[in-house]
Amino acid sequence: MGIHYQQENRVFTLNTTHTTYQMKVDAFGFLLHLYYGGKISGSMDYLLTYCDRGFSGNPFDAGGDRAYSLDVLPQEYPALGTGDYRNSALVIRNGDASECCDLRYISHRIYKGKYKLKGLPAVYASEEDAETLEILLGDSVSGVQVKLLYGVLEEEDIITRSAEISNCGKEGIVVEKAASACLDFVTGDLDLLSFWGRHVMERNLQRREIAHGSFAIGSRRGTSSHQYNPAVILAGKNTTEEHGGCYGLLFVYSGNFMCEAEKDQFGQTRVLMGLQSDLFHYSLERGETLVVPETILGYTDKGLGQLSVQFHRCIMRHICRGRFRDLPRPVLLNSWEAAYFDFDGDTIHRLAKEAASLGIDMVVMDDGWFGKREDDNSGLGDWQVNERKLGCSLKELIEKVNGCGVKFGIWIEPEMVSEDSVLYQEHPDWALGIPGRKPVRSRNQLVLDFSREDVRESVFAAICGVLDQGNIEYVKWDMNRSISDVYSMRDQQGKVAYDYVLGVYDFLEKLTRRYPDMLIEGCSGGGGRFDAGMLYYTPQIWCSDNTDALDRIRIQYGTSFLYPISAVGAHVSAVPNHQTGRGVSLGTRAVVAMAGAFGYELDPGKLTDEEKEEIRGQVRQYKKYQELIRKGDYYRLSDPFREAYAAWQFTSENAEWVLLCVVMLEAHGNMPVTYVRLRGLREDMVYEETHSGKRYYGSALMEAGLPMPMEQGEYRAWQMELVAKGQDSCLR
Repeated sequence: MGIHYQQENRVFTLNTTHTTYQMKVDAFGFLLHLYYGGKISGSMDYLLTYCDRGFSGNPFDAGGDRAYSLDVLPQEYPALGTGDYRNSALVIRNGDASECCDLRYISHRIYKGKYKLKGLPAVYASEEDAETLEILLGDSVSGVQVKLLYGVLEEEDIITRSAEISNCGKEGIVVEKAASACLDFVTGDLDLLSFWGRHVMERNLQRREIAHGSFAIGSRRGTSSHQYNPAVILAGKNTTEEHGGCYGLLFVYSGNFMCEAEKDQFGQTRVLMGLQSDLFHYSLERGETLVVPETILGYTDKGLGQLSVQFHRCIMRHICRGRFRDLPRPVLLNSWEAAYFDFDGDTIHRLAKEAASLGIDMVVMDDGWFGKREDDNSGLGDWQVNERKLGCSLKELIEKVNGCGVKFGIWIEPEMVSEDSVLYQEHPDWALGIPGRKPVRSRNQLVLDFSREDVRESVFAAICGVLDQGNIEYVKWDMNRSISDVYSMRDQQGKVAYDYVLGVYDFLEKLTRRYPDMLIEGCSGGGGRFDAGMLYYTPQIWCSDNTDALDRIRIQYGTSFLYPISAVGAHVSAVPNHQTGRGVSLGTRAVVAMAGAFGYELDPGKLTDEEKEEIRGQVRQYKKYQELIRKGDYYRLSDPFREAYAAWQFTSENAEWVLLCVVMLEAHGNMPVTYVRLRGLREDMVYEETHSGKRYYGSALMEAGLPMPMEQGEYRAWQMELVAKGQDSCLR
């Protein structure tokens, strides 16, 4: 397998098919990082250099040797208080209020299979597909021990990292900061690619040089957030989609996080990924352990596109679980933009009949079906069906929908409570709040304390009481505000933000076990919690509340760098668009929405007969290509932030079936021809474009590209299917 230990020089080598990760226990017991990159042979400890660096301190063990300093040596898990003044992976406040942790090697263990993390989502794999390395480090004074966990998925070119921090000493400690991964580079100028945004405009790509100083992104909002995604890419200056070295770091967590990138005084670069240190003071009594969420690492020297393929496959095969990991997803019609809160049972029944006539598989009843919920100011937490509003029981409504030949789905928001609700009136202490202070409201709702098991159990029972009323085959799990007032009467020790997320995971784990055949789609105001942690429980996530096709192109572009297309909830909505007021053709809207789990967000009753017929064709088209879109390799063929067109491509694993999608973003007089170069084809294979019957060599399509039709009109879009016809086919 991929993990090797050389006893003579105490070097650990982790090999995947194309990469090597290497570290060394030195003479003082410090665990030093040696190398991560393309596959190599031999020990890389020759890269370590030693000389007197002046104000860089020296550990006591080094005696009079001023050439040895942790301030300049690359490390696997640097802690504060050892003479390393760079960003730390670990900060411990000891019982005497000192902040110091001197970690030295104790032991290690190598075994088949992938480690698991208690209470947290993580990459999973069989014993044949993965191997684990555990390295135990300890501080002899405080008794703090850190178990570093490395998972190696050799065929996927993926390495995972996590850490378990245990208090094995006599006094209580507080963990003030904890990362799961640190990458130290002794050479190289790198760019950092990160993904910033806001509500209804998430995951915009930002590429910046890692310069001297420290640059950080993260979230203090209780979720991974709309503002910054817990995913970054390190890339060489000249790395492109097709060429150059790049590293991906993806945090498998749905709460507060922090990623720091720092170039030090000697041009060395350190990147950390882990828990946000703000609002985090995690106390550990003797015998207690904190588990740090996992970071997924990947490297390739073949450009950003290949890195995306590696992460897409890892998430689809080793993060997503359950029945729908490998099944086609239903094409659904959601009631939100069709009716908002203004609906009854007849409205949903009518939508079901319309959906059936269009070939749509499912109708989802969104917000407004429960309690006293006529707008977003009341009712959250009262998970009882409002039969007066529906005009029937939920069971009866589901039977009516199913009677149309359509599946039924429903919207929930379990983590929230309205002050104007029965639940809040009976249990005001269940909401997060700081004693003596008025709460911070957002969308006129408060956050239930999901760090408390009694709160979770009560909400779980209420939700199950609804889901057991009929044949509900889909749930949209929403969360429509950031968390504030981070305090719990039952826990004043800085654990709430972390334990809240573990509570959400506990709830979702129980829900997926109780309803294994139900598809759950994650959502947080759209893309406010679009992360690998949620994908462990919900194989797709509503990508953004912004359904405008042009904005969605850019949102889905940024999302695609590390997250697979199968995870992206994407719908065709009405025009003028409800978020931007823009009008885009029905055909273009469908091409964009087909780059994800496809559906509709409109009222079909307001469409013309011609539009309805067009939708029938779109649904047939999507179902024809659904498995190619869901399982195929995805390639970004343009940058929609910089170029006049957006283009992307789906390719089967054997490169014999291709779907090319193009949308023109600009229209001008006397426009030049747009040539789109494809990728991932077999050079010597002949491909036939299905509509025209024209044939092209794969090498020609990749080197010169395809000219797009010269058609006038704003935001024109095309889908082109290419099928391999063999290597000896004659071109015509």
